[in-house]
Amino acid sequence: MIETERLLLRNWTRDDLDPWLALNTEPVMRWLGGVRSPERALATITDALMPWQESRGFTFWAVERKADRCLLGFCGLKIADDAGSPVEGDYEIGWRLREDAWGQGYAREAAAASLDHAFNVLGAERVIALTVTGNRPSWGLMERLGMTRRLDLDYQGPEWAEGAVIVYMIRRDEWLHS
Repeated sequence: MIETERLLLRNWTRDDLDPWLALNTEPVMRWLGGVRSPERALATITDALMPWQESRGFTFWAVERKADRCLLGFCGLKIADDAGSPVEGDYEIGWRLREDAWGQGYAREAAAASLDHAFNVLGAERVIALTVTGNRPSWGLMERLGMTRRLDLDYQGPEWAEGAVIVYMIRRDEWLHS
């Protein structure tokens, strides 16, 4: 578990399933291939997020607001797994928060804690983040975190991406000296 001033980044539990289903109907899903069926949304937790934590020791963790124990979404790390992409195998940071949590600094707080973990605990040399051109709020956060757009690493992504996946990156020395 990672604790920040206002948040807990923690492992997923069965109690998170209902709030997670609600998150998968939020407007942010327009950037991620659309609203997911309940079965597909639950499979994300049970078939990906929970097993990554067990096997790797990190995942896109549940983000819980400490003040009221509310699940706001996820943020954390995974290994980039778009087969054949120029970033396959890199540490990837990602986040998705409920719309009513936007604009309050939660995503930045959780992402900064995740980057600290990547560089100081996991020993990552670089961390990438992925989004699509239209998702300005996401790449805006990447830039506020000190990440740099890497046009040379953009690639044609999965079907949900509706075009190119754009890549941002930050190196260990950039993060540690920011």
